[in-house]
Amino acid sequence: MPTKQRQNVAAVGQIPKPNVLKPSKAASKKKDDDDSTDVGDGVEEWTQAKTLIKPRDQLELTEAELNEEFTRILTANNPHAPQNIVRYSFKERAYKAVSMVEQLAVHFSLDGNLLHKDSDEARRQKLRMGGLEGPTHIDSPAAEPADNMETEEHPGTPVPAAGDEGADGEDAPKLKERKLTNQFNFSERASQSLNNPLRERACQTEPPPREVFSASANQWEIYDAYVEELKKQQKLKEKPKAPASKKEEETPSRRRMGATESQSDDISKLAKSCKIMERMVNQNSFDDVTQDFKYFEDPADEFRGQEGTLMPLWKFQQEQAKGLAVTALCWNPNYKDLFAVAHGSYDFMKQNRGLVLFYSLKNPSFPEYLFSADSGVMCLDLHRDHPYLVAAGFYDGNVAIYNLKADTPQPSFISSAKSGKHTDPVWQVKWQRDDMDNNPNFFSVSSDGRVVSWTLVKDELVHSDVIKLSFSGTTASGPEGLRLHIHGSGTAFDFHWQTEYLYLVGTEEGNIHKCSKAYSSKFLDTYEAHSMAVDTVRWNPFHPKVFISCSSDWTVKIWQHDVKSPMFVFDLSAPVADVAWAPYSSTVFAAVTVDGKVHVFDLSVNKYEALCQQPVVAKKKTKLTHVEFNPVYPILIVGDDRGYVTSLKLSPNLRKMPKEKKGQEAQKGPEVEVAKLDKLLALVREPDIQQGETESPTHRAEY
Repeated sequence: MPTKQRQNVAAVGQIPKPNVLKPSKAASKKKDDDDSTDVGDGVEEWTQAKTLIKPRDQLELTEAELNEEFTRILTANNPHAPQNIVRYSFKERAYKAVSMVEQLAVHFSLDGNLLHKDSDEARRQKLRMGGLEGPTHIDSPAAEPADNMETEEHPGTPVPAAGDEGADGEDAPKLKERKLTNQFNFSERASQSLNNPLRERACQTEPPPREVFSASANQWEIYDAYVEELKKQQKLKEKPKAPASKKEEETPSRRRMGATESQSDDISKLAKSCKIMERMVNQNSFDDVTQDFKYFEDPADEFRGQEGTLMPLWKFQQEQAKGLAVTALCWNPNYKDLFAVAHGSYDFMKQNRGLVLFYSLKNPSFPEYLFSADSGVMCLDLHRDHPYLVAAGFYDGNVAIYNLKADTPQPSFISSAKSGKHTDPVWQVKWQRDDMDNNPNFFSVSSDGRVVSWTLVKDELVHSDVIKLSFSGTTASGPEGLRLHIHGSGTAFDFHWQTEYLYLVGTEEGNIHKCSKAYSSKFLDTYEAHSMAVDTVRWNPFHPKVFISCSSDWTVKIWQHDVKSPMFVFDLSAPVADVAWAPYSSTVFAAVTVDGKVHVFDLSVNKYEALCQQPVVAKKKTKLTHVEFNPVYPILIVGDDRGYVTSLKLSPNLRKMPKEKKGQEAQKGPEVEVAKLDKLLALVREPDIQQGETESPTHRAEY
């Protein structure tokens, strides 16, 4: 902002008239009576021109110096303001840098008390000053004169008292000459800006009470402190010990055990609180997904006809599971939001480790439980009555039982070469009802052709072979004319939910054997199901005679166990990795293919095509491996070969329930689902009855 010194000189003309000491009232009155002449007689004071009186030490400037311009750039930031101020944060208990720096710079501040000369208090001061004799020095604000601005600006200046003679009198005392104000740096009081008071921008709470403690930590002082603490503990133990009898006295080991138990209880309470807080944070982070899961229903299904969609929800992943495929999925029977994931590898040349993870829908970011294994985990299953027991099968042929209640991440029970482990990878395990002695038992199937029953008896796994799989041609010629027995390779099995002794076993040759627990040497029946290995075989959860199978030969087949040929055949144009029945309908099932698609069928709506064919992962990079329906919520989870688990929500068209008729209100439950599937099976078998079964029903049911 350019400024001129000439402007400052011009501004001086606006200042009040220079102070000239006036004679007292008595002297002026005497002068009027003597008819003496004065310059101001008969002329008004306001009409007189103001004369400019310069002080003796006034700076004399030339015309060039007066016309010189000085340019300054004004900014809001103070260049001298410190930028490295730190303050102590009582919340974080550390020193933090202050981001807001005060830019206000106060160059001069003066606090004083001034009175207007026309005010009542100024008049009272004049009266009090008029009664004094001689000049008086004003040292306090209460005695400050208010005759003119110059006297107010410079307190302590002598003022003539009332009764003194005039200026031209000889008896008047000689007053000390006052120093005039400088014309270049003088400013009126009215033009001065207000100094803003400093404001505190932060509101801090009172710091917590603290105590400063300092001491030297020598070896002998540490020893003395431990000895003193030990004496205190012994005194506390002796107090409850005195009234007790000798038999009831606790040993030191029991005392230590009680102390550790109390500590573990405190840690468990803290861990539970931390888990709740973690779930609350995740619920806020995934609030949009949670709202979709609870309340969103796709309104576009009303315009799609019979088709439906799958809406992605959460994606579960773990850093330690990178490079491992999802080899099994299983929902917890008691906690419907908890599911288990097995991680291994289907690449037989890359086998190193495995994982068992438990995820909850309430915390998608991190698993609830994590168990590591030295070998790849190929399958798992949760006990129906004791959901904390987890049976797992490994690539090296071992089976193990994990206990979620145990503190150790190692399996509670594991098989070995002495206890009858499999010699090939274990592809599936299934819990069964407890035996007559209430001992938990489960079954396993492996590529070595054995179906083994494992029973937990007195903290030990006891095994027994249920059946050994074999080909239809059981022998082959070997060296030196020996006859070799050829065993089959089991890949999947499933037990009947109604008939306890009945179960199905799928093999690598593509056959499905119907077996019984009572007969260990023969099959009840054999179905030539697929041209490649059977990946999955499952009984229908509603109809006791229907089961489904899938294979890498691109087909999904639905069977009736008393008929050798399939009822329905679906070609999905890609190897099928897994298939699962829906828990809410006997005609709904889902299948996943290695090209990254999920296929959802409803036979009661469309017997020819899937209601939904939706890609879930990238086709070239990722392959889907397993699928599983939630037993309560309308969602399904899908695993892939990169270790990810994706949860999907079914649209309303994919989970339509049968419409209730007036006369069939009482027919609710499994009977309605069985009748619905029986109706479809009757439509398939009807052409065979009319034609005398001259044509296989497979050709007519293949879509």
